[in-house]
Amino acid sequence: MSSDQFTPQDPVGQHPRPDFTDQSQSYPGSSDRMEPEPDYGEETYRGTGRLAGRVALVTGGDSGIGRAVALAYAREGADLLFCHLSDEEEDAAETVRLVRSTGQRAVAVAGDVREEGFCAELVERTVGELGRLDVLVNNAAYQLAQEEGLAAISTDQFDRVMKTNVYAMFWLSQAALPHLRPGSSIINTTSVQAYEPKPHLLDYAASKGAILTFTQGLARQLAPDGIRVNAVAPGPVWTPLIPATMPPEQVAEFGKQSPLGRPAQPAEMAPIYVFLASQEASYVTGEVVNATGGKPLS
Repeated sequence: MSSDQFTPQDPVGQHPRPDFTDQSQSYPGSSDRMEPEPDYGEETYRGTGRLAGRVALVTGGDSGIGRAVALAYAREGADLLFCHLSDEEEDAAETVRLVRSTGQRAVAVAGDVREEGFCAELVERTVGELGRLDVLVNNAAYQLAQEEGLAAISTDQFDRVMKTNVYAMFWLSQAALPHLRPGSSIINTTSVQAYEPKPHLLDYAASKGAILTFTQGLARQLAPDGIRVNAVAPGPVWTPLIPATMPPEQVAEFGKQSPLGRPAQPAEMAPIYVFLASQEASYVTGEVVNATGGKPLS
């Protein structure tokens, strides 16, 4: 094995920033229509058994950060159930294929986390079909850029953002709690927007701020039970949500504001979720891991 295999890569050039023009898609978007397609770690992530024997539930696991997390968890030895919207069957099938290629079990469930009953069903199916629940990853999210500001945000849009991003996290965490044991963990996806909200993502940013507060409060509540609760706050990440919910001119500039000068790939987020779920993070709870490409957050 040659020594150059262990040479650290320059994070600026590791994923060169391509031309993101002409990328518009209808919501919820699809990975295979993106150029370039996101890197989910198919060729790079190597597991070491850190989650062997565990079972995870990941929301929004068909694409984006959710798929990268699902693949990394599987390569670390976990079985998992993930949910997706009904019109994301192709992306979901690819996630199932990737997980099963590792020898782990994968269950894909179509539905909408805005429905409390569906959230309860996800937990019950995880326990019923995979035998237990050790890690809950609340990752599903919705956003819609509104350049016109507050006046342009309809009640329907606000309701969709809050139910997808906040209510679902609440319902899933509540439903999961009776099944979690000491050593289990909940990991929530917040955002750089929770700290530095952009005007055109006002409702989304507010939801991500709620996630941050919920994470820190629930961590203190569950600490005596040995259940850890943490969050990840990504900066710009190249996922189907971007071309599906942002106007073309914003997509073309996506990620340039990062000190590294580019957006992250989903594969660069997944190791953080692995660490937070692993026993190596046994003394980490109530933490928010910022993965912003160098942008400091208060």
